[in-house]
Amino acid sequence: MLKFLPILLAIGYGVVMFRLSAWRLARELDSKSTELADPKLRALTAEMAKVVDLPRIKVHIYEIEPVNGLAAPDGRIFITRGFFNKYKEGDVTAEELASVIAHELGHVALGHSRRRMIDFSGQNALRTALAMVLSRFIPGIGPLIANAAMSMLMARLSRSDEYEADAYASALMIKAGIGTDPQKTLFTKLEHLTGARGAKQPAWLLSHPKTPERIAAIEANEVKWNA
Repeated sequence: MLKFLPILLAIGYGVVMFRLSAWRLARELDSKSTELADPKLRALTAEMAKVVDLPRIKVHIYEIEPVNGLAAPDGRIFITRGFFNKYKEGDVTAEELASVIAHELGHVALGHSRRRMIDFSGQNALRTALAMVLSRFIPGIGPLIANAAMSMLMARLSRSDEYEADAYASALMIKAGIGTDPQKTLFTKLEHLTGARGAKQPAWLLSHPKTPERIAAIEANEVKWNA
């Protein structure tokens, strides 16, 4: 029994971290967000809500400057103030921002948002347990191997989630009469809007797929759906 104690402790640590992380995130979002009130965006989300048979899709503005969207574990959808400002300045169209909302709704509908929080906490537990085991056989570099293995695994899972949320958003926007063009044009703008330099990192470490790959996947889905 004692030989399993480090693993049991690591699992317990993961559970505690999940609950603590979820509480901290909810508190942060509650204190720094207001409901989206832009008429054009609300009209677009109303059309998407009809498709999924919802009274409405409630969206909040998260008062931080980085350009991003967020699906919280409790199912709420957020657009950052920085992203909304890009829309107000004309750098992003209402339809393009609606595609972000559709994408985040996909994360909620497909269970990604809650699972990501669990994964984030669980990977810490698994990393700790794996490091303990490897350290017995490879002293000194066991934790390094554990960190690398978990980083590769989580990046792969995250990329899979992004493709699935993209596909959900594409289907939703097509059925809502908006189409996928705004989704694709936004992808071409994102690196500039976010200041990202993801191309300098190995593709297998990126949490999001590369832009050409995402656009190609959307177009492949369109061909399949229209066949």
